[in-house]
Amino acid sequence: MSVSLDQKIAEFYDASSELWEKIWGEHMHHGYYGRSGNYKINRRQAQIDLIEELLIWAKIKTVENLIDVGCGIGGSTLYLAEKFNAKATGITLSPVQASRATERAKNANLQETVLFQVADAQNMPFPDNNFDLVWSLESGEHMPDKTQFLQECYRVLKPGGTFIFATWCHRSTNSLAGELTPDEKRHLEEIYRVYCLPGVISLPEYETIAFDCGFKDIYSDDWSMAVAPFWDVVIDSALDIQAILGLLKSGWTTIEGALSLGLMSRGYQRGLIRFGLLCGKKD
Repeated sequence: MSVSLDQKIAEFYDASSELWEKIWGEHMHHGYYGRSGNYKINRRQAQIDLIEELLIWAKIKTVENLIDVGCGIGGSTLYLAEKFNAKATGITLSPVQASRATERAKNANLQETVLFQVADAQNMPFPDNNFDLVWSLESGEHMPDKTQFLQECYRVLKPGGTFIFATWCHRSTNSLAGELTPDEKRHLEEIYRVYCLPGVISLPEYETIAFDCGFKDIYSDDWSMAVAPFWDVVIDSALDIQAILGLLKSGWTTIEGALSLGLMSRGYQRGLIRFGLLCGKKD
């Protein structure tokens, strides 16, 4: 990853993570509202449900040693470590997130088995064949080289291990809808700018990359309808006075991100933004 993009991503999450945790909790990802998106449930429960639904979808029964790539403040990492009584490692570009995640591990008495560190997901500081689960929940969109990222996930995965990947995508361009329109491209560029993204690709493109990297038993799914309500829920909660005061203290990048929540909501409504899932094994 380029230094400038690394810095932008780190600074974005350094500035916004404390407010997100205070207002929205430890899980910095979408929630799951049923396959059709019509479940009326608490947002934090919906985020936990997303983790559980992903585990069911990927047929995960046991885990011994996992890595959470793009761990945030450790929401998924700690949840999975406790659920499976597993060793876990979380990596992020944000020193603030790594520090807070480490603090949360200590508070949960998991500091001996769960470790967090600042590291580049495209050049992970771990040996080959190290983890039996590589978990990446909404971090792929930040990766400038999607192929290198999936190659690294494959490299650190143990033979027989599972890769679970959920990420923001744009709609497929190999259907009747055709190539992205100029207006769709402008919409995406605004999302990229606000959320420090180098760009997203379609789910079929990820499937091709995963196959070329060596993953076996690959299957994928589109859960866009299931997660789309999340953004409207976050928009509503951002109007709370506590959230507004927190935003004012967090700086312009966080404020702009909050003001731009509608970009994602409208992206889902028009079918441009997709929530793509991919699972694969290593022989």
